[in-house]
Amino acid sequence: MKTEHDTVLIETEGRSGVITLNRPEALNALTRPMVVRIAEALTAWEDDPAVDHVLIRGAGERGLCAGGDIRAIHADAKAGTTGSLGFWRDEYRLNARIARYPKPYVALMDGIVMGGGVGVSAHGSVRIVTERSRVAMPETGIGFVPDVGGTHLLSRAPGELGTHLALTGAAVGAADALLCGLADHYVPSDFLEELTLDLAEGQDGAPADKVVARYAIPVGPEGELAAEREWIDRCYAADTVEEIHSRLLGTGLPAAREASKALHAKSPTALKVTLAALRRARELDSLERVLEQEYRVSSAALSTPDLVEGIRAQVIDKDRCPRWSPAALVQVRAAAVERFFAPLGEGRELTFPEA
Repeated sequence: MKTEHDTVLIETEGRSGVITLNRPEALNALTRPMVVRIAEALTAWEDDPAVDHVLIRGAGERGLCAGGDIRAIHADAKAGTTGSLGFWRDEYRLNARIARYPKPYVALMDGIVMGGGVGVSAHGSVRIVTERSRVAMPETGIGFVPDVGGTHLLSRAPGELGTHLALTGAAVGAADALLCGLADHYVPSDFLEELTLDLAEGQDGAPADKVVARYAIPVGPEGELAAEREWIDRCYAADTVEEIHSRLLGTGLPAAREASKALHAKSPTALKVTLAALRRARELDSLERVLEQEYRVSSAALSTPDLVEGIRAQVIDKDRCPRWSPAALVQVRAAAVERFFAPLGEGRELTFPEA
């Protein structure tokens, strides 16, 4: 029987502090004890002169991390309890910690990297994707809103690419992850073992980013998004989800029609809140301020019917037929969206020191 201690393996390998997410049977989905254990390791290594850098990776062949443990979130939301708030509080603080970590933080974003997996990787200082990478923030499909600093990252992607990814939940490969600023280097997966060894040995004293650069190569053919920038930027610049949907249909382009079809399947409430969150995130001056906003949004989402229904349809029953409430964009009122951004009250907010 695997214990909580075994779900994250913490080791030092030469000059590397190595974090291995070790729930391959659940695609390394994050639990609160896993988040706490990662944070403890970062604290231990921060002032350890024997550790030059941190490396995070996922066990198994499928990917780094598929996100948070949404089955646990579903049970919490369905029961009307609030255990998920503690998980998000710890997780979002970890996301900020990673972004500010004083040593190089190397993330192997190989395979599936979604939701919470983006949170423990894309805020790092040295982010590596491979030919197997599939990076996404798919929260609108479960009646939720991109979190773990996802609205910070996507709101700062070129043009409206981040808006497209946040609303549709589309997964991107290596080239598009690099284009959107979610990764820094492309390294073929066959090189990862040798790269990891080179980082650990540190024979020539080169910093982590210089070591990684030795293995990085041009990504090859450009991704799908680069060729679609014109219609993506034009359509997603609209002020409302309804207008975005209308513009997508009006292009007459197959890819745009597919995007509109993807939007049609998502939670109308989640779509509207996500668009508002992205627009507001653009105006916030740091990751910490965005995470504070995301905590308010996530707290509100926990009590909505769409979160329970979305997880049921996608993960529990897997019928892929969620019954959203409200069921149409036009039925989602401005006041309902604004509720997600309302202050939580003294002692209930997530706060950070001034960044």
